[in-house]
Amino acid sequence: NADGFTGFSDPDYFLMHVLSYLETPPFLRPFLFPLHPDLRFAGSLPSLDMPHHLKSHEWCRYREGVTIKKPVEGEKSKKSKKRRREEPQSKEASLVDVGLPQKISVPAAIPPDTRVTIKLPKDSDIPASGDGPAACSVVAPSTPREEGGYYWGYSVRAASSLSAVITECTYSGGYDLTIGTSERGSPIADLGRHSQDGSQVPRFNRMLVVFGGVAGLEVAVEADSELQKMGVKEPKELFDYWVNLCPGQGSRTIRTEEAVWLGLMGLREVVVNKGRK
Repeated sequence: NADGFTGFSDPDYFLMHVLSYLETPPFLRPFLFPLHPDLRFAGSLPSLDMPHHLKSHEWCRYREGVTIKKPVEGEKSKKSKKRRREEPQSKEASLVDVGLPQKISVPAAIPPDTRVTIKLPKDSDIPASGDGPAACSVVAPSTPREEGGYYWGYSVRAASSLSAVITECTYSGGYDLTIGTSERGSPIADLGRHSQDGSQVPRFNRMLVVFGGVAGLEVAVEADSELQKMGVKEPKELFDYWVNLCPGQGSRTIRTEEAVWLGLMGLREVVVNKGRK
């Protein structure tokens, strides 16, 4: 549209834009998301309040931050003097705003306005606001989950087709368990039968769950040229399991956002029992 709103012209981008915005800690959003018509009503969306959405008074060894520009040496204001005291001495260091009263120094040259994941020193080692930057390290976004056991948000990936969802997996080795959803699938409760631990599903590292739109995944298969070349006729041929999230649903259709909640709740036992930590 002329005003830049993409909800009708490019709904895929619109959804990515909003989901990425919601995942970002609130204090980082002004740095990373300029004003945009797509986000006009984002304030009315429910807060996700994830573990990395930390407030300034909350302590966690890990924090999300954004790199900031170094102050200009020629500035004369009191504010600039304070910023000069906070500037790292090393040219190979960067300042990061992590939502704390003081800025964080990391031993790496990172362009401004870059989102990074920071590992802080022990609580007692962080200086007060006027004492200068704390020395910390930049870590992979997966580190808080792998080392600390935190749920650290989600990432958003665009795929041009249904087949690309699977073949363009960003994880080494791809997905070793795939589940497609449809009202024509087997009841989701069947996944928890025939075994003492509550699941007949094999152990896995990466699970993929695919939800269709109102018309189902069949439409996505028909529109996928790669799948048509391979002779795929039914979407269930692509998945290890083809399940119905809400048997006897009553209404003719279930909205995709409703199906996501149903699927995540219904598959929790499978993830807990069979997912490798």
